[in-house]
Amino acid sequence: MQSLIREIERIQTESRYGRVTGVRGLLVELAGIGQYISVGSRLEVETRDRRSVPIEIIGFREQTALAMPFGAVEGIGVGCRAVLKQSEPVIFPSNAWLGRVVNAFGEPIDGKGPIGDGPQPCLLRSPPPAAHSRQRVGEKVDLGVRALNSFVTCCRGQRMGIFSGSGVGKSVLLSMIARHSESDISVIGLIGERGREVQEFIEDDLGPDGLARSVVVVATSDESALMRRQAAYLTLTLSEYFRDTGAEVMCLMDSVTRFAMAQREIGLAGGEPPTSKGYTPTVFTELPKLLERAGPGPRGVGNITGLFTVLVEGDDHNEPVADAVRGILDGHIVMERSIAERGRYPAINVLKSISRTMPRCNDDRENLLVREAKRFMSTYADMEEMIRLGAYRMGSNPDVDAAIQYNPHLEEYLGQWKDDPTSMHEGYERLQSILQAGPAAAVLDQYLKQEAN
Repeated sequence: MQSLIREIERIQTESRYGRVTGVRGLLVELAGIGQYISVGSRLEVETRDRRSVPIEIIGFREQTALAMPFGAVEGIGVGCRAVLKQSEPVIFPSNAWLGRVVNAFGEPIDGKGPIGDGPQPCLLRSPPPAAHSRQRVGEKVDLGVRALNSFVTCCRGQRMGIFSGSGVGKSVLLSMIARHSESDISVIGLIGERGREVQEFIEDDLGPDGLARSVVVVATSDESALMRRQAAYLTLTLSEYFRDTGAEVMCLMDSVTRFAMAQREIGLAGGEPPTSKGYTPTVFTELPKLLERAGPGPRGVGNITGLFTVLVEGDDHNEPVADAVRGILDGHIVMERSIAERGRYPAINVLKSISRTMPRCNDDRENLLVREAKRFMSTYADMEEMIRLGAYRMGSNPDVDAAIQYNPHLEEYLGQWKDDPTSMHEGYERLQSILQAGPAAAVLDQYLKQEAN
């Protein structure tokens, strides 16, 4: 009954509409309704083949409103009626959304029937919490991935980026985190992904247990730019809803680059000038507005721990979107093709990855283990070419000798099957056992004796 009452309250008492005056590519021009709409307003165009196509206002040119469609423009012509539907898009989430797969409008696409509305509306484009009202970043969160838990430790409310080229394993890493991380709820946004991979991700990578405590938002690469952008907004809106209920939320988005590309399409259609690599200025305005919505919540509610993938073009980690996102987030995880090519997954380069909460979140023993392991990995990386060519002679440098001894064991430690979770405590114990079986044993033993005393 309450749901029915809310539906009745949302019925408009009067109908306002304009007319289509032109269609240029994906841009729809409207007239006759400018005084009732603003940027972001939603309308529906009644096409000549009796369809209704949702559109959104993206700008104005003199007396003409400029809009982009959420669907195909076929059937839209001059004179078609555009009816005003919603001035500010909202959704009505509830716990019934858990275990469901939805599109950018929040409509179920998993064939399990309709989803019940919640009591309160939530804005799709709500502002981030005020800086002074936020809690501080919380304790460490177990992601279930050894390389991340040990060398790129993430805390509750932290926002991390996963940077890699195509086909290096970002989606598989996200699925490992979604399935094995310590969080109450996961909200997963698949933005601009291949259509065939969605079902594989849900059934094979996420699995029934992971899906039961997750909401998956999907906008595939063939959908319009507005749908891809709105799917990203919906992902953060759902995360905020569950955060406000007191839950610890893991927000996973694959990928931020597709969101930026969608915003670029919208900006170019609206007449914005292309700047860095064709990206328009609003791309770099919208990125922080989106990413800042994740993070520690206001006092008295939960947190949103965010992991956002960034698809670096041409394996260039300094391209504009990657560079902008890296400056916004609280750390970055770098995945490299060369590591994947030699068969180690996840292909994380821990020497180039960083968490801004380390080493403050670790105790002295954990920091010592990480520091010693990184020292040997860095030494091996510096001499790797000479070692592979056979130009290095054993005994020339004790540090290099130790790095060569440790390298196969550390490589094995960093590799992990997606169905083989490792807790944070187990990871550090295993790392300690590796280091104690070689030249670093003296340093570790001395520290452990001091701790015992």
